Amino acid sequence: MERVFSLLYKAAREGNVTTLRQLLEQDSLILDRLIINNNGFSETPLHVAAMLGHADFVQEIITHKLELAKELDIWRSTPLHLAVAKGHLETVRVLLSTVDHELMSSIWDGEGRNPLHLAAMRGRLDVLRELLKVAPEAIWVNLKDRSETILHVCVRHNQLEALKFLVNNMDDYQIVNAKDDYGMTLLHLAVTNKQIETVKFLLINTKIEVNAVNASKFTALDILAQSQRSEKDFDILESLHSMGASRATDQPLPMDHQKPIKATTHHHHVHQKDKATTKPRNWLTRKRESLMVVASLIATMAFQAGTTPPGGLWQDSGFSSSKLSSPVSDENINNVMSIAHPPAYHFAGESIISYYNHHYYYHIYLLSNTVGFVGSLSIILLLVTGLPFCRKFLMWILTVVLWVTITAMTITYIIAIYVAAPGSDFWTTFYVTPILVITWGGVMLVIALLHTSRVFINLFQCFRNFIRRRRRQYNCTDVESSM
Repeated sequence: MERVFSLLYKAAREGNVTTLRQLLEQDSLILDRLIINNNGFSETPLHVAAMLGHADFVQEIITHKLELAKELDIWRSTPLHLAVAKGHLETVRVLLSTVDHELMSSIWDGEGRNPLHLAAMRGRLDVLRELLKVAPEAIWVNLKDRSETILHVCVRHNQLEALKFLVNNMDDYQIVNAKDDYGMTLLHLAVTNKQIETVKFLLINTKIEVNAVNASKFTALDILAQSQRSEKDFDILESLHSMGASRATDQPLPMDHQKPIKATTHHHHVHQKDKATTKPRNWLTRKRESLMVVASLIATMAFQAGTTPPGGLWQDSGFSSSKLSSPVSDENINNVMSIAHPPAYHFAGESIISYYNHHYYYHIYLLSNTVGFVGSLSIILLLVTGLPFCRKFLMWILTVVLWVTITAMTITYIIAIYVAAPGSDFWTTFYVTPILVITWGGVMLVIALLHTSRVFINLFQCFRNFIRRRRRQYNCTDVESSM
């Protein structure tokens, strides 16, 4: 008998219907004996075939012994649970013909999940549609001995498409705003798990209560405020604010509960204050510190470049041409220098290059260096004055100012190496300087294109959300008018 059972399980693993029929011809009661004594196996052959998606084998075995479809494995799962979890649509259809549709909602596995919960948890939309055709009432059943709905299951396992499908089939105010054992709504869970797309869907396409509180008296905005900051948090924050979200402490309190809630709020603030000492600094804080460091370095470099320009400063007063021609012994070169650089009286401490043919470049050098110096000082001044630079837009303005400042310092550097290079240095004049200009221009162009595309994407998303809100308001108006 043990050998026969082994052959039966092997046939189930392979989906071999011929072997199954041969075994049944040899012993027509083999499946009955299997139910009575499975000889230590943790599941029946039907469990194995259903898990592997052998629909023909499943059909053959339930034709001979229908009771096997109700047997449980060691995890208290039926063959239907396994087929649904694996997404075997044809096998699910075969097994559905054996299930009591009225009892399907209460066919729970060891984790308290019915087949619809499993389909939603795994995102098996085609299987979910098939189950709803057979037992649509099972969609309203919670997890066993818990207050968690099937929509909670979708959000907890980040199955947005399954959530959309179910909401379209059961967009009821009560079910959308249902709470689990901890008082968490779908919005609480989505914010906790940083699911920005789920948050937007719930806010725009459902009747979710944006300011509902959980068992700890926290709204979704409270939960967001307690989490570690990331870029997703700012998108979620904007979405919540656009729908009128608020903190629990900002909401009006009932008169008969003011004192106890006030005490709880005070305790919450104390707890938040203690927690703030250990909470990592958020993105905006790190951004401000980075801007301060970079601006300080640029200000230092610009000050140094302004006080010591290329070529240095005159150390005494006199005529510039004689100063240059005195060390040269060749008479012809002296004549050329006198023509190219007519005598001009200078004072000690003045820039040398401003007296020669580089005076035009010196003006550009001085202008770009001044722009870099003033721009960096402006950034430092704005950051240390304590102005509320806690918005991404204001921080974006400071970043643009920093771009201008860095570009000005780049121009200062290019002019400095160009002026300092000898006239015979062909490599610096015709290779290094153009390469620097082209490289920097390319970098700035790429950055500008990336940020421009991001702006257009954000504008498109805002426009799409606006259209969805208008459509939703229009639909609500039609429903109210029809009532």
